[in-house]
Amino acid sequence: MFGLFRKPDEHLKREGDSAFRVRVRTARHKEVVELRLSKSGEISPSDEGGFYVRKVIVSPQYLDRAVLEIWFDRAYRPVRKAVEGGELVPIREWG
Repeated sequence: MFGLFRKPDEHLKREGDSAFRVRVRTARHKEVVELRLSKSGEISPSDEGGFYVRKVIVSPQYLDRAVLEIWFDRAYRPVRKAVEGGELVPIREWG
């Protein structure tokens, strides 16, 4: 019942029922890289009972490196996000 009023995540954009879109800005050259995270391919069950994804990102122009990690609950709602070597770009900044 309370899930109906849950605010959508500010960084992950749902793509149907099978995937998410996310954008990461690299720390070094501020290059933005968009990723598609599919539930069947990249997101795996975690030992804590939810789901987990870890992606190593290499930006195409400057070859900057960043590492994205996202932990989800059992309903694929993000509960924790971390980026090493960059930052998540909020959906409101996507142009």
